[in-house]
Amino acid sequence: MKDTQSELDDRRMPIDRVGVKSLRYPIQVRDKDHATQSTIATVQLTVDLPHLFKGTHMSRFIEVLGSHGPVIHVANIRDILEQLTKRLGSDCAHLDFDFPFFLEKKAPVSGAPGLMDYSVKFQATLERGKMDFIVVVIVPVTTLCPCSKAISKMGAHNQRGHVTLAVRCRKPMWLEDMIRLVEDTASSELYSLLKRPDEKAVTERAYENPVFVEDLVRDIAVKCEVDSNILWYRVEAENFESIHNHNAYALIEKRNRE
Repeated sequence: MKDTQSELDDRRMPIDRVGVKSLRYPIQVRDKDHATQSTIATVQLTVDLPHLFKGTHMSRFIEVLGSHGPVIHVANIRDILEQLTKRLGSDCAHLDFDFPFFLEKKAPVSGAPGLMDYSVKFQATLERGKMDFIVVVIVPVTTLCPCSKAISKMGAHNQRGHVTLAVRCRKPMWLEDMIRLVEDTASSELYSLLKRPDEKAVTERAYENPVFVEDLVRDIAVKCEVDSNILWYRVEAENFESIHNHNAYALIEKRNRE
């Protein structure tokens, strides 16, 4: 049959990334308490396309992914990327997994258990045999405004925020440890289930630990700096302000140590 994708293209414009995205697929990730956790990832697979070719072969991306069975393990990521470069004749391949990760957390006073979900991303690139792997966690937190507390006769405005921590590491880092690193810097961490004594404790803890977005990113960056396993990091904090019609935002990024 006619292979239109393999026809020559005369525009001489290489494409940086071409492939498939928004594909949902079951994966397994490491879990401290249960060894592995099964979840569903939204997947993006792409390769570079030389200027000579009109298009790529989309079916081959799905075939490569499916060749690893009905559930993908993180240990398969390099093999998937190697297969993509071979099957599609590319120098560079990219893989992105975006998935929910669940932790059981107990309320601080009552001990009532509940499940918290966190957004996690795996971003991997293989270029001419060299692998780059970034892990990203998005952690919801509570922040209380130091300025509001300082100038108000009573109370202070607080809000939910998101902290996004991305790292490159020498050896794999537990997702739970990344999440804990972030939550320990917030005014308070979040819980899915709180009884009245828990709500009191969380409210008072937040009031006693006011932080700006600047404080969040600086405190997390300091922790990353002293962790010899972390080669590079990027930390972002965004507060969904409760008394403003805009969000507060801060970012710190560290260059690779090696």
